[in-house]
Amino acid sequence: MTTLSFSVAFSPADWQAITLSLQLAGLSTVLLLLLGTPLAWWLAGTRSALKPLWTALVAMPLVLPPTVLGFYLLVLMGPQGPVGQATQALGLGRLPFTFAGLVVGSVLCSLPFVVQPLQQAFEAIPPRLLEAAATLRAGPLDRFFSIALPLARPGLVTALVLGFAHALGEFGVVLMLGGSIPGKTRVLSVALYDHVEATEFADAHRLAAAMVVFALAVLVSLQLVNRPRAAARVASTVAGAP
Repeated sequence: MTTLSFSVAFSPADWQAITLSLQLAGLSTVLLLLLGTPLAWWLAGTRSALKPLWTALVAMPLVLPPTVLGFYLLVLMGPQGPVGQATQALGLGRLPFTFAGLVVGSVLCSLPFVVQPLQQAFEAIPPRLLEAAATLRAGPLDRFFSIALPLARPGLVTALVLGFAHALGEFGVVLMLGGSIPGKTRVLSVALYDHVEATEFADAHRLAAAMVVFALAVLVSLQLVNRPRAAARVASTVAGAP
């Protein structure tokens, strides 16, 4: 029977994977907020008959196996794919098995974790507030930045935390797109897989335990963020009761 020993010390290769994962998650989160916020705002306000289709496309990474998404991204960004041919024609080279390719895959895979909380927060804003601002000649951008975004702050915090956490722990897409190149594409989840595959269970235990602690901290922080909002809803319901 194999005995798992635990130590807080990580190997230099594991620290390299942790650092690369933090860089990937940080950059992906910034891009997710820049892309996901206007997308969520549009989905919350659109009356298009195709809204269910757009919402389903955004949410697809939630139900689609990550390896499937990674495979099709690999085909699209490969030397024979349209994206791959475009990047090569622009002098950007090939994206697969590079850090840039990991960023693209991470953003697409984590998109629903950012868009859905923001969309729900935007949809919860009373329309009369935006209408009142419009009557005061506030333009669309002014209404968004002055009213919608501040009111959606809890959803924005939730989107930020979930987007970062999912990008940090993503495995299937990054493995398909990046493989396991030390210092280049070997991120935390791939390093854990490599340790298990090599029967290095002590090293795998250290990384897995760190990820469990991180996941717990993420969930606790979300509970603390959302608790005041839930208490406010209960208080308003009680106050409005006859």
